[in-house]
Amino acid sequence: MPLFGSPASPTSRPEPPSDLARKWSDSFGGIATRCLQVIIVLVIAIGVVYAAATLSVVTIPVLLALIIASAMHPVVSWLRRHKVPSVLATLAVLIGVLVVLGLVGWLIVVAVISQWPDLQKSAVRGFEQLQDFASTLPISISDSQIDDVVKSVEEFLTSSQFGSGALAGASATANFLTGLVLMIVVLFFFLKDGPKIWEFLLRPFSGERYARARRVGDRVVQTLGGYVRGTATVAAVDAIGIGVGIAIVGVPLALPLAVVVFITAFIPIVGATAAGILAALVALVALGPVQALVVVGIVVLVNQLEGNLLQPVLMGKTLKLHGLVILIGLTAGTVLAGITGAIISVPLLAAAWGAIQVWDGPDQPARAWRQKRPETAEAR
Repeated sequence: MPLFGSPASPTSRPEPPSDLARKWSDSFGGIATRCLQVIIVLVIAIGVVYAAATLSVVTIPVLLALIIASAMHPVVSWLRRHKVPSVLATLAVLIGVLVVLGLVGWLIVVAVISQWPDLQKSAVRGFEQLQDFASTLPISISDSQIDDVVKSVEEFLTSSQFGSGALAGASATANFLTGLVLMIVVLFFFLKDGPKIWEFLLRPFSGERYARARRVGDRVVQTLGGYVRGTATVAAVDAIGIGVGIAIVGVPLALPLAVVVFITAFIPIVGATAAGILAALVALVALGPVQALVVVGIVVLVNQLEGNLLQPVLMGKTLKLHGLVILIGLTAGTVLAGITGAIISVPLLAAAWGAIQVWDGPDQPARAWRQKRPETAEAR
């Protein structure tokens, strides 16, 4: 024993946990801790969604630019590999995208202007036919009731409420033009410097985190690009099939309706149904119920061809989402951002699921989403 050493301290015993620690360490405390974590995550997610919805003039153009850039990335890369300067390759692809979009809009406007007088006459005849049909129903609908409805519509069109709606439409048009210009500028930089921008954003990461971020970025671009290219191919086939069919039947505005079919094909599940209803209504008003039923048959036939042949072949490896997930995503996207949200919600969900699939390795999903047992559901 040292002369000036301190006496050996007795073996220290761990202090018993306090009452607060015991309350949080039992099973109920564990549940409360997990609930608190979930609440924090939900609050952060709601804050992000609210900020994105509030700044929709910025967020939606950026997301659209990201999706289009992902689809056009192989074209830009091919041009660069063939010794085309980066700026020229980017401008060529960007101008090509703008020309295609402008051509689609021009075709719609020209077709509507050229066929609008005939459609007005057909609509008047169709309205008279509907009046004659309504007179044969068991429920009596008098001409005075119809006149009251027409008068109410006229009063609404001349009211201050309609004027305020027109002002809101003008504001929405200004926001649309602002977002369109922003999307074009952002799309140019994504096409030109997309990989450099992503590398800049990955500067805080290193090691395994950097490798994971690279895998996730590559999978997101691959998923978004494959989704857009596959959906565009399917939409083109749908538009050509339905457009040729309704043109043979003699439905007016066949070209604008075909363009509407092409656009709505980017909205899974409900897009084709909405386009078919619109085409059938135009046929009903302009030609009559028989032609409307023929149009419905054409739409159903083309949709069956798409669902059973084109979708599995072109998008089987890109969109691996359950129908319920797609429907919920469409609803949420529509509530948050209208038609644009419905269009971009599904590719974003597919990209998020693709990121989860490579979270822990090239073919290794995140731990929570790995299959841990045979997943079979037996009917009981």
